[in-house]
Parts: sequence; C-alpha cells; structure tokens
Amino acid sequence: MSAPTVAEPATVTLTLREALKQSLREALIADDRVFLLGEDIGAYGGCFAVTMGLLDEFGPGRVRDTPLSEVAIAGAAIGAAMNGMRPIAEIMTCNFSLLALDQVVNNAATMLHMSGGQFNVPVVIRTTAGAGRQLAAQHSHSFEPIFAHVPGIRVVAIATHEDARAVLRPALDDPDPVVLFEYPRIMTMEAELPVDPVPVDLSTAAVRRPGSDVTLITYGLTLHTVLEAAETLATDGIDAEVIDLRSLRPLDDATVLSSVGRTHRAVVVEEAWRTLGVGAEIAARVTEEAFYDLDAPVERIGCAEVPLPYAKHLEDAALPQVPSIVAAVRRVMHRG
Repeated sequence: MSAPTVAEPATVTLTLREALKQSLREALIADDRVFLLGEDIGAYGGCFAVTMGLLDEFGPGRVRDTPLSEVAIAGAAIGAAMNGMRPIAEIMTCNFSLLALDQVVNNAATMLHMSGGQFNVPVVIRTTAGAGRQLAAQHSHSFEPIFAHVPGIRVVAIATHEDARAVLRPALDDPDPVVLFEYPRIMTMEAELPVDPVPVDLSTAAVRRPGSDVTLITYGLTLHTVLEAAETLATDGIDAEVIDLRSLRPLDDATVLSSVGRTHRAVVVEEAWRTLGVGAEIAARVTEEAFYDLDAPVERIGCAEVPLPYAKHLEDAALPQVPSIVAAVRRVMHRG
C-alpha cells in the first residue's frame, strides 16, 4: 500500500514590494487601530509603489496622505500611538528621516522612560536606505547605524521576501517603537513564498548560508552581494557562512558568536560608512566575547568615507562589491 500523498503548501510568486504590500494589507484588515500615513502613499501609491491600491480598498481615513514634513509625519504617528492607535508611518528615504530625528529620538525612544512606564509608543516607521541607483548623496545613504545607536527603539533591516511578508505582525505587536529599513534596489526582485506568511522573530539573526571556514556578517541590501561573494569563494574551496543580522537593535550576539566559534574567522560587510558603524560594533563584540576563538583579526568592509557619488563608476567604487569581499576573506584565511 503506497504512502498517502502529502500536499505541498500553496505558494505565490511576489516581488519584494508586493510582499511588503501584502503585509500592510493584512495588518489593516486584522486591526482597526492600524492606519498608514506618509507622503504620497495614497492616490500615488507610495514612492516605491508599496501602498498602491490600498487607498481604494481602505479609504482616506486609514491611508492618509500627509504634507511634505517628516517631523509632522513622525510626530502625528507618535501621538496617535500614545493614544491607542497602531500607526505605520512611511518616510520616503532615510536621508529625509534625519528631519524626524527629534521626534524619534527625543520622544518615541524616551517616552516610556520619561513617563515612568505610563506611556508606550507602539509606532512603526518604515523608511528606505541604500545606494546603487545613481540618486546621489541626498537619496542614497545608509543611516541604519544612527537609529541603532538609540536605546528605546527596535531597528530591523529587511533584506528578504520572507521577512518583508511577515515583519509587520511582530512589529505591530511590539509595545515600543520599531524602525524598519527597506531597500529600493531589490523592490522588483521576485521570489516564491508560501501563501500564508511564515512568522519571523525580529530579535534573531538568520543564517542565510551555512559554512565552516569563515563567517560573513551583514544586513540589508548588502546581504545579496555577500551571498554572491560566498558563491565565488566556494569555487576556490572556501566555505563561507553568511549571517543576516536582520535586527540591528537589539543585536543577536548569540548567533554571531556561535558561528565565529566554529569558523574562527569573521568578516563584517555593510553599506554604511565603516566609522562608528554596525560593523565596528560587531567587531568589538566578537573581540570582547570570542577573542580566543579567532584565528585572524576581524575584517570590516563598508562604504567609502565620502558622500555617495552620482556617477555610476564612482558609486560602484564607493560601495562594497564582490571582489572586495572576496579579497577580505582571503586575507583572514591566510592569517591563520
């Protein structure tokens, strides 16, 4: 008698922007307290088309176009969150989010402490980061480390379709502010996903590629470059493990240290500037907690210490690329 056939889970092919839209739509359906606000998110559908069609489905009361004022967007969202709503604010790029830092850092991040535990601020702020599209310095930077520096907020970098599809549920459940970084350069990338989203834990890093020789630690847009570099290294017989930090605050030390304890070598890659960046923090923690596991110093790769150039060849030269990652891995491999 043959074994019963097990049905494969239903899947759907989505771009990353469609995965984000599905997540937003499900959040709006699931909870009447959820509403969206931001510049051009309504009739225009958002600068990156993530909110396209949601105004027609949910109406202007729940998909709210705002004036071009980041400080107003963040302030309105924080006030609504303190009064029982679950706002999801969109700030077009992280360069523009600097205008809202006063609201995020001095209000959202501190309110629970300053009120003696009386007021949580369950606000979700979506913004974008990353270069590679020739949009020059005011639209291309990666300011994740600025937000990750601040106690009182959770910072998440969304680099995969699975995370994009499922990230809003735990973000909205968090009683404290959550800042989500998305990456326009991969918005049109497609992937096959289960129809029902697989839950994600925002506090943990994800091992995107297992390996035994060296640990490559990254987040956000650079994950895809690092995975490509890992495949290049494999042709040379170097088996690289790739860790997607995913959560930048809090950092998942346990996953990183466990990997480094097995591979004995680490390279940290980020698109933000190296100085005072996430890579610097990871390198410090690995050195503090796993110094005697290391067979070589931790290598760090980041953006060149310049405003992002417009010219394509200069932009490419400023950003981490596969050859520079491969060269860094070879350096740590030859120091053992």
